[in-house]
Amino acid sequence: MDHLTPALSAVRAVVFDTDGVITDSARVHAAAWKEAFDAFLLVRPPADPGQRRPFDARDDYLRYVDGRSRLDGAAAFLASRGIDPEDGAAHEVAADKEESFTRRLREGGVDAYPGTVRLVRALRAARLPVAAASASRHAGELLTRAGVRDLFDVLVDGGEAARLGLPGKPEPDLFLTAADRLGVPAADSAVVEDALAGVEAGRAGGFALVVGVDRTAAEGSAERLREHGADLVVRDLAELIGEEAR
Repeated sequence: MDHLTPALSAVRAVVFDTDGVITDSARVHAAAWKEAFDAFLLVRPPADPGQRRPFDARDDYLRYVDGRSRLDGAAAFLASRGIDPEDGAAHEVAADKEESFTRRLREGGVDAYPGTVRLVRALRAARLPVAAASASRHAGELLTRAGVRDLFDVLVDGGEAARLGLPGKPEPDLFLTAADRLGVPAADSAVVEDALAGVEAGRAGGFALVVGVDRTAAEGSAERLREHGADLVVRDLAELIGEEAR
């Protein structure tokens, strides 16, 4: 049987982000954002020639859109290129991204990361409740397609966040709502995130432990997660399972 590492010994519940943490859907989101942003920049290029470069599906994705709602992510990236997101541009790009993502989701499936599934099963075996939380309205569909929806006691997705009027990350409300529905206060819970805005949200929410997941292993990426609020950073969540059980 898998055993949890001491890092998780002080918590009584764990809240997982979805894209890039539970499922590999972050790559699909990134590709859809690139398609939408590049098309927009081609038609309405920034005034500054130095800001006309295409959207970077790794660096720009992680810096501006990962972990945020579609509209917030679109606005953040456009503002970084000197484009006013208030004139309808953000809504236009967000709508194009949604169309692209939905099409890509139909064309190909998504998988759950084996290390994450193994950790979630170990947490459940230890009788720790687990939740999935995501700014995406597609989170439930993604978890179901990956065959792991039943592993989570609670799901708070983008649709539920909109219904409740929850602000997006880096505000902690999404994670706090998930912890509340698990019946465990944030001070006794952990958050697992791969996005800078997400680890900021975990820290702002007063969670006992904020775990950053660094899937890219790009230069400086782990340090940026720590700077934004992660207590520890791992490449794969199987690292949070005791060595003696591997």
